[in-house]
Amino acid sequence: MTATPRICVLRAPGTNCDPETCYAFDQAGGAADNVHLFELLEAPQRLRDYQILCIPGGFSYGDDIGAGVIFAAQIRRQLGDLLHEHLDRDTLTLGICNGFQVLLKSGILPGGSKDWTPGPEYERQATLTWNNNGKYTARWVELVADSPQNVFLKGIDRIEMPLAHAEGKLCVADPALVDNWRENSQIALRYCDTSGKPSDDILDEQFNPNGSVANIAGLGDASGRVLGLMPHPERFIKATHHPQWTRKNLSGEGDGLKLFQNAVQYFA
Repeated sequence: MTATPRICVLRAPGTNCDPETCYAFDQAGGAADNVHLFELLEAPQRLRDYQILCIPGGFSYGDDIGAGVIFAAQIRRQLGDLLHEHLDRDTLTLGICNGFQVLLKSGILPGGSKDWTPGPEYERQATLTWNNNGKYTARWVELVADSPQNVFLKGIDRIEMPLAHAEGKLCVADPALVDNWRENSQIALRYCDTSGKPSDDILDEQFNPNGSVANIAGLGDASGRVLGLMPHPERFIKATHHPQWTRKNLSGEGDGLKLFQNAVQYFA
C-alpha cells in the first residue's frame, strides 16, 4: 500500500491561507503539516521529509516592499541548496497567490529545477506587479487550462475559482518569453470569457482582472511538477463555497479540490 504523501505548507509572518490549504490537502488524501518558515530554518533538512511543498496565499511580511519579496529572498538565500535538491527530486511544488509571487520572485519559476541556481543573485525574467486598476481585487474568474503535462491540472480543461490580490499582473522582460512558455506548455492557466476563449491580444478587464500578459493566471515549469497561480483553489473545496451554488445547482466537491487530488494521486 502506497504511503500517504506528506505536504509541507510553508508559511511566513503575514501568511493567512495556510489552515484552509492544509485542509484542502488533507481532504484530498494527503497529510499536510503547517510549517512556519522559522521552524524550517532551524532544521532545514526537514524539507527532505516531504513530497510536496506548498507556499500558500496571504500577505507575507505585509508585502511591505512588494508582494512575496522578503519571503522569496529568505528561501533563496537560506534554503537555496535544499530547495535545489527538492526540485531535482520527483517532488511537487505549488504556490498560490502570494505563494506564486514567492515562486516567481525567488526564481523557482519559470525555470524550475532546470534553471534554479542557489544564491542571492539571479536574473529575473518575469514578475507580478500591481493590477491595472491599481487596487486590491476580489472576485470569481473563469479559467482555461493550457498545460496538459502539469500534474496539478490533470483532467482539467476549464475551471472557476476566486481570486483576491493587488499584485497579480504578470509582466515579462521580453515578450519572446511568452512564446517560449507556450512552446514548452508552461502557460498553465489563462483568464477567459464565459465561452472559454482567452485572447492574447485583448486584455478585457471584465475577464482578466489584473492585466496579465497573454491573460496568464498560472505558470508552470517545463517538467509539469511546479505550478504557481493567482486564483485560490483552496477556497473552492466544497460546492457550497461558490456564491451561486444554489442558482447553479452545485453539490458535493468544489472544482478547486481537483488540483489537490491530482497532487496527492501523483504519488499513488
